[in-house]
Formats: sequence, structure tokens, C-alpha cells
Amino acid sequence: MQLGAFSISLAVKDLQASRAFYEKFGFTQFGGDEKYNYLIMKNGDHLIGLFQGMFEKNLLTFNPGWDNDAQPLGEFTDVRELQRQLKAQGVSFTQEADENGSGPASFACEDPDGNPILVDQHR
Repeated sequence: MQLGAFSISLAVKDLQASRAFYEKFGFTQFGGDEKYNYLIMKNGDHLIGLFQGMFEKNLLTFNPGWDNDAQPLGEFTDVRELQRQLKAQGVSFTQEADENGSGPASFACEDPDGNPILVDQHR
């Protein structure tokens, strides 16, 4: 099961304050845009998404089809196939991808402790 790039997406109260804080740890802006209330910060292979007003809780994020530099992978497991495999193992979803679609799609679930997981394919 190839999940692609991994990051943690943080629900932040003050985007600029959070950016300044993570810059102290050596993170720099890699993507996103403050005018859209989100930034993607990177330090080496570590990615943190800062999202103001978009999510209720912090969540784990996987991006099938991308590596940690947001570059397309030659081969990857489509989000719909990942969803089918997880359903077959009894995973419940809070949001599902249209299994008949193609291209960008996402699904969400929670781990046993209620931690949200987003699998978000952009390709």
C-alpha cells in the first residue's frame, strides 16, 4: 500500500504566529498562501501544513501520487484503490472518495483514538 507523501496538518489559531514559531525550528515555506489561510512548511523531509479556520482538529495527511517534494511519483496506488483495500479490512470512513471517479479525490477516517486521517490525492 503506497500512501505517498506524509505530513501533519495543524489547525492553527493564528497563521502568522504559527509560521514564526515553526521557522524557529528551521521550517521554511514550501507551499500554500497566507491569503488562503494555509501554508505548507518544510524542513528536510518533514512537512507541516498550517491551516487557519479549515479544520476542527489536527490531522495526519497522506498524498498518493506525490513524494515529499510534491513531485509526481511514476507509479502510485490510486486513492480509490486504497479506500477499497481499507474497506475490505473493516475501516470505517467519515468521508469517502467516489469509487467510480478518476483523478483527484480524497477520503477521511479516524484511528481508534479519534485522530483524523486524510488521504488526499491531487493527481
